[in-house]
Amino acid sequence: MLEGFFVGWPNPPSEEAHLRLLQGSSHRVIAVDREAGKVAGFITAVSDGVLSAYIPLLEVLPGYQGKGIGQQLVRRMISELDHLYMIDVCCDDDVVPFYERFGMYRTNGMILRNYDRQSGN
Repeated sequence: MLEGFFVGWPNPPSEEAHLRLLQGSSHRVIAVDREAGKVAGFITAVSDGVLSAYIPLLEVLPGYQGKGIGQQLVRRMISELDHLYMIDVCCDDDVVPFYERFGMYRTNGMILRNYDRQSGN
């Protein structure tokens, strides 16, 4: 049910690693196309459960994009996390307007990426 995600990633996680990352996330919301028998999209969050949460992944399969699935996933995740002080997302500039729709705003951030470990294997 997890085929076709991470389009454009140079070293995408395998379906097994994808399943492990979903299981290891403190919060997850999954959109399922029951007729097709597959996951259409998902969002994950990692939280301390007290003050903060970080949303590392929002993915919608290309064939399902533009149908509001990503928006619904973000709304549901924010609803799950709205008792917290902060909900953070790091994203590329081209998707900043998408997240601004949910009341999020730009800030400074720092990241470290180990691209050789991107596949999760």
